[in-house]
Amino acid sequence: MEVVVAVADAGGFTAAARRLHVVQSAVSGTVRALERELGTALFTRTTHRVGLTPAGEAFVPAARQTLRAAELARAAVDAAKGELRGTVTVGTMQGVWADLHLALAALRAEHPRVVVRLRQAAVEDLRQALREGSVDLAVVALDRRQQRGLVTRLLSQEEMVLVASPRRRIAGAEPGGTVELADVAELPQVEFTPGWAIRDAADRAFRAAGVERATTFEVNDIVAASELVRNDLGVCIMPPTIAHRFPDLAAYRFAGRAPSWKVMVVRPPGEPPAAVAALLRHMT
Repeated sequence: MEVVVAVADAGGFTAAARRLHVVQSAVSGTVRALERELGTALFTRTTHRVGLTPAGEAFVPAARQTLRAAELARAAVDAAKGELRGTVTVGTMQGVWADLHLALAALRAEHPRVVVRLRQAAVEDLRQALREGSVDLAVVALDRRQQRGLVTRLLSQEEMVLVASPRRRIAGAEPGGTVELADVAELPQVEFTPGWAIRDAADRAFRAAGVERATTFEVNDIVAASELVRNDLGVCIMPPTIAHRFPDLAAYRFAGRAPSWKVMVVRPPGEPPAAVAALLRHMT
């Protein structure tokens, strides 16, 4: 089951073998043996890609649940012996909660035998991963609709700021002052790709204000965005926790209702495994 899940996640036998630290022939042989036992193919195989058959689509979620149950059983035995082991897979969106590394470092210091894996993805991919059980918890910015069916805890709430080159003057405002969304909309925009929580928050704010804007640059990297701003090619909306990483850029607050987000830790309902609960205790 672990091999099948690895092939499904990695999208191929070679990549799954690298992930499992075995040779490809061992992965292929394991899958073929299981398919013979089940009497059906789990994967479609072409020269370019490997995909799940309908039977595979049904098998993988059940396999994840079984693997999770086995992990919980091992964790229960370790807890009875006074040890904490296991694997915690954490999902996060780019740019969300800059202090995540502090919680991960604290968990490692307290429980060095707990293995932490980090997965960065778009919000819909993380929601699906939480449902499937391939991610234990996620640090994300969700709207109310996206929170349904998940246990949530608020970590922080921020009003975003506008960052610009110190050479640029915006509607006569000085750095540290306030700007209007309508004035910002007339400037060249450095934006993050759709699916980023920062982009979603900015889009909501402009729609609520009835202001249209055009994206000049669209990037999926905060450093790239800062370089474009630094060279005065555009302005960018960021949370202040990210803007503070670039003290050479000028920051402006928004007048009226500013783009904002709520960063939260989310997980599936039910009692979390001991290793997950230990990490949650370090998230404040």
